[in-house]
Amino acid sequence: MNKFSLSEIYVYPIKSLGGFSLNEAELEEKGLKYDRRWMLVDENGTFITQRKHFELALLQVSIADGKLTVTHKLTPAQYISFGLDEDTGIAVPVTIWNDTVTGVEVNPEVSNWFSAYLKFKVKLVKMPLAEKRFVDRDYATNDEIVSFADGYPCLMIGQSALNGLNEKLQEPVLMDRFRPNFVFTGGEPHEEDRFKTFYIGEIPFSAVKPCARCVLITIDQQTGEKGQEPLRTLASYRTVNKKIMFGQNLLPQALGTIRIGDEIKVVDWK
Repeated sequence: MNKFSLSEIYVYPIKSLGGFSLNEAELEEKGLKYDRRWMLVDENGTFITQRKHFELALLQVSIADGKLTVTHKLTPAQYISFGLDEDTGIAVPVTIWNDTVTGVEVNPEVSNWFSAYLKFKVKLVKMPLAEKRFVDRDYATNDEIVSFADGYPCLMIGQSALNGLNEKLQEPVLMDRFRPNFVFTGGEPHEEDRFKTFYIGEIPFSAVKPCARCVLITIDQQTGEKGQEPLRTLASYRTVNKKIMFGQNLLPQALGTIRIGDEIKVVDWK
């Protein structure tokens, strides 16, 4: 019997910017606390990501003392900070994929900093606590809600999956390309594809569907440079219905604290 253990926890407070690791994290209804609660939008209110703007990879986010700080990875003197509770109170309709929800601008000074960096006008918005963005009804089990994440509250990848990919690559890649919330050790590559219901520590989850990958995984998160890998290699052995799959989207079935070292116990397999 394989033993699975949680080895890494990550949150990405601002969608498509650098995330950070934690030893423990609070699981809320929309996902891990602070995860994808902020997002950059253009003048039309449409979300902005690394898919088009590779330079976002070079912006690192940290949280300390009630403040969120964004720092340029290569020039740390370039940074901006704001309070976690800070916002203008002015509601802004924002679009993420097929959803239109309400965001609130943090403040114009912060938006101007990002606009100067990207060289076009953007706003940084946060998701109000009361805002409900529903998970795709085809996959929801109980009207689950999600933050500004692409589609689901949590994403999990087995370390074995990355190890198996790196064995096929000329130059290995880091896990940060895939932006998971949870990484676990144990089992064969892509064993998470077979998880149906399981526990991380004391918290039950259901595995919804594999995560379809895009051009974002070809961007080196340390340099902001784009290549062809690992998407090209993954396409050769992880294509299902014309989509390249890597990682498993999750729906939490309870709230609580998750810690590195928690055992992952599979209840039902697909």
